[in-house]
Amino acid sequence: MKNILACLLPALLCSPGVSQQPTPADNQTVIVTATFEPVPLSENDRSVRVFHTDQQPLLFNDLESYLRLDPSVDLQERGPGGVQADISIRGTTFEQSLVLLNGLRINDPETGHLNMDIPVPLDAISRVEVLHGSGSTFYGSDALGGAVNLITTEPQRTAVQAGIGYGNYGSTEQHAVGAYLARHWSEQLSGSRETSSGFMIDRNYRTSAVSSETWLHTALGSTDVLLAASDRPYGANQFYGNFESFERTKGWFGSVRQQLGAKSEADFGYRRHTDVFTLLVYDPAVYQNNHIDTAWQGDLRRADRPGRNATVAYGLEASGDGINSSNLGQHARNQGAGYASLDLRALKRLSLSIGAREEIFSGGDAVFSPTAAAGYWLGHGMRLHAAAGHAFRLPTYTDLYYSDPTTVGNPGLRPESAWSYEGGLQWESGGRISFDLTGFRLLERNGIDYSKFALSDRWQATNVQNLNFTGAETTVHLRLPASQQVELGYTGLHASQQPVPGLISEYAFNYASQNATFAWSGEFAHRVDARTQVSIVQRVGQTAYPLWDLSVAGSGGRVRPYLRFSNLSNTGYEEVPGVPMPGRTIMGGAEFFWARNRR
Repeated sequence: MKNILACLLPALLCSPGVSQQPTPADNQTVIVTATFEPVPLSENDRSVRVFHTDQQPLLFNDLESYLRLDPSVDLQERGPGGVQADISIRGTTFEQSLVLLNGLRINDPETGHLNMDIPVPLDAISRVEVLHGSGSTFYGSDALGGAVNLITTEPQRTAVQAGIGYGNYGSTEQHAVGAYLARHWSEQLSGSRETSSGFMIDRNYRTSAVSSETWLHTALGSTDVLLAASDRPYGANQFYGNFESFERTKGWFGSVRQQLGAKSEADFGYRRHTDVFTLLVYDPAVYQNNHIDTAWQGDLRRADRPGRNATVAYGLEASGDGINSSNLGQHARNQGAGYASLDLRALKRLSLSIGAREEIFSGGDAVFSPTAAAGYWLGHGMRLHAAAGHAFRLPTYTDLYYSDPTTVGNPGLRPESAWSYEGGLQWESGGRISFDLTGFRLLERNGIDYSKFALSDRWQATNVQNLNFTGAETTVHLRLPASQQVELGYTGLHASQQPVPGLISEYAFNYASQNATFAWSGEFAHRVDARTQVSIVQRVGQTAYPLWDLSVAGSGGRVRPYLRFSNLSNTGYEEVPGVPMPGRTIMGGAEFFWARNRR
């Protein structure tokens, strides 16, 4: 802890004083991820972080750059440029976090390594909400550690923007967005492309994504139609062992969300994903896998308000997924669920919500996942909050059936389950200072990990018993004179079950035991945005390492130049053991922007 604070202190002392447009206050931000019905962030009884990706977008490299602002999120990237990243929340493994797009699941049923294969460009996303703690009552399987919800928003005006950039390691990036706003409908087209020759041999990549989203407004209600596709070929040197490998993934996603009057909504989503993996890039015939998986989901939701301070939400869901794989074979499964919740607000100083979900799987097995949360206003800007909930995860098809020279699955795996508990204090003083401290505990049963006792053995998927996490997370947000924004965050974790002597764990004990962040952002007088961020990460049994990012960008006019530095300290580090990450990287370019005045 002392080492981490020592690293953060110089960055804090060196922050210059400039002017910046303030971000929305907590009482203005409405969240949709931690409840069945939207509530203001300031009234939320769960631990949630919100990042507005449509503000100062030129200052951020990718989605992962936003998520690194949350010290309870541990990103384990195998490469930059959206190539591949594992996401862990509150110490859980990469399989135990759920990724959503507008509340619809986009987790990959083949393997959690591909959960961050986001089908839409970053420019299509306006907000990211991160739920800490169990979320199975709301979304079903996978949300043991939490959930990341990527949210798109209807454009507010007709506009066009396009940018191009160049950097070291032969890197390039291009992006474009076109939005059209009419009286009863609107349309937004987005596209992005990133390439690099690689910072080392066989670490090149070429990622691209496109999306189209249409909004219609009729007497029945609003209709939202989203279509998206992505393509990610990349060198996978050392990704899954001491091999110069190659991998290419493609994704397709489509969804329709339809309001049915003021109280009801129907949603449907479909996802198709392909994954081609070649063990030896220079000799593909030695070993190659080809996986094709699909997933669908549909739901019917309704919310009634029997009283001024009460909301009853309920609904039915159905979903299914399947895979056709040269390695895993052909498999499919379906499930259905029903849920109900009661949310009580403004009961003098108290808020309370309770809910439950019953999920039934093909074959007849069922899981019951209840949750409860409460908040109490103490006055003087202080508020207590607490929550508890049950979560579960079905094994992926890789967990069950995979086999290669280094790894073998286990068809006898049991589903994971966990109970999570949290409680904390929020404090806000006149909009200038906000503080949040939350303690949490996760009690996990039948956790799935890959382990072995000898280096020459293959990794074997097994159930791990009684792996429990205890920790605390805190954030301090300062709005300083001249409208500067400063944020400090820290999360500390401790696992109660120590590794078994002689047992080598691949994932369960690679969590970040300490993670601290410092971030500053502002706007200079001549409309130049700037931000800097320092993160210090310490993984179990490893030395803490710092990552320092710095970026500046124009914020006005038709042409907006930008310059971004990543890992400015040139730190040598590995987020996944054995997979080195690049040193100092630079990306510079310019964006053209045009918008029609609002009617």
